[in-house]
Amino acid sequence: MGSDLWERSAEGEGSADRRSRILDAAERCFVRSGFHRTTMQDVAAEAGMSAGNLYRYFRSKGAIVAGLTERDRAEMASDLSVIGAGDDFIAAFRELGRKHFEDEPRERAVLCLEIWAEATRNHEVAATAREFEHDLITRLTDLIAAAQANGSVSTQSEARDIAVLIATLADGLFVRRALLPDFDAEREVRHVLTILGALLKGHICLSQGGCGAEASP
Repeated sequence: MGSDLWERSAEGEGSADRRSRILDAAERCFVRSGFHRTTMQDVAAEAGMSAGNLYRYFRSKGAIVAGLTERDRAEMASDLSVIGAGDDFIAAFRELGRKHFEDEPRERAVLCLEIWAEATRNHEVAATAREFEHDLITRLTDLIAAAQANGSVSTQSEARDIAVLIATLADGLFVRRALLPDFDAEREVRHVLTILGALLKGHICLSQGGCGAEASP
């Protein structure tokens, strides 16, 4: 009865809004109960709708993860566009670090771990995770390559290698944010940015042959 009343009250809700409501509900369920234990019925109840109506929008939990990932991809594109529009990479990454590891609730990091864990045993979720990773690395590589071309970032390291390292460091911060109750976001992000700054200036490099004699920008 409760879901029927909710659905009637949301009759004027558009399809995009209803999908967003389902995704928000799924996030809460995955964080609370874990991806594996959450059922489609749980998500439907959390979203205040019938299971039958839920299946009109998402055919499975894997499809819900794809929807969550697509939403995150749009947010990522917006975040990286800010970096691309500015001259100071470190300042831009500092703002992103504050947003994702201080301002965002810890539950977002927990959700990442739930999805990553499920990706190790669910091919549909794994494919979605790989697509997101590929998109992230491609976007970062393009940004760094453009900055190298205009001289604002050192060419001591390959753009893609820098992009992969940034993703690796960010993944580590998400894990620590999710697992450690005393996680000090400001301190740990500052340390990561110190390493990244040295890399972008050419003081350290990722090539197997070591750094050359190129002057830092």
